[in-house]
Amino acid sequence: MLYSSVTPEQKRLTLREGLSSGRLQQFPGAFNPLSARLIGDKGFDGVYISGAVIAADLGLPDIGLTTLTEVAHRAGQIARMTDLPCIVDADTGFGEPMNVARSVQELENAGLAGCHVEDQFNPKRCGHLDGKNVVDLDTAVKRIRAAADARRDPNFLIMARTDIRGTDSLQAAQERSRALVDAGADAIFPEAMRSLTEFRAIRDAVDVPILANMTEFGKSDLFTVDQLQDVGVSIVIYPVTLLRSAMGAAERTLDSIRLNGTQEPALGEMQTRARLYELVDYEGYNRFDSSVFNFEVPDGKRAAPSEAAGPDAQKEQP
Repeated sequence: MLYSSVTPEQKRLTLREGLSSGRLQQFPGAFNPLSARLIGDKGFDGVYISGAVIAADLGLPDIGLTTLTEVAHRAGQIARMTDLPCIVDADTGFGEPMNVARSVQELENAGLAGCHVEDQFNPKRCGHLDGKNVVDLDTAVKRIRAAADARRDPNFLIMARTDIRGTDSLQAAQERSRALVDAGADAIFPEAMRSLTEFRAIRDAVDVPILANMTEFGKSDLFTVDQLQDVGVSIVIYPVTLLRSAMGAAERTLDSIRLNGTQEPALGEMQTRARLYELVDYEGYNRFDSSVFNFEVPDGKRAAPSEAAGPDAQKEQP
């Protein structure tokens, strides 16, 4: 009921244990707190919170327009609704090294298990678009050093994301990854790798966990869990998958209403009322206050015509 009973400290320890288990950790991206709960219900290892998704949720492109306050607030809302560890995209750290340090502490306060900070210029752009620019090595190192020095919980994961493969060679990505680990990064996120061989090369270059971004319509093929584990990847994220799926379904339903004058053809693709109530633990709240849950949950089937026309048909709340 209400929020997760698992403390942020426990979640961070769980994340660390998962990354050292030798088993690839799967972190789908949550676009709201309820989707984070669904991810946990389906048995995944953790939740990823994408900066691109937070921006899109505000109707903005992923070019660094969101603020630390917005990201920490939304990430905190998501993290407290799941027992799983949550990793959040902290973009470029929202400023200079001192801003990066503050960002880490705000994200710790919000209950996150870890974050990643990247080496792009601000304003940034999506890692799978062309035309990216990365900062010089000294600036990238200072960001990660500030992040590592600022954390108060040693289990809060500091991940360094590097986009340099999009502007330079694979060797440059290896060299930068090593420097970022030396600066204090606990894990490396090599963005927009072009093959399994490239993931393997980063794996061979550093002695920390590496992350694979399996985003749709990007520069990386959508490799399987087995393929990624075979080349030494420790964690895989699916950052925008659920948002794209949900928005695709929403668009099809709106099209149905416009075309047919009703949402009836789309009912089969919708989450039922019963399943929604199960996810939000409606019945659990009844144990706290029986006046909250004092009715029978429908099974998702359509009411018979006689029921729909009954005098109480309009009393049920959406």
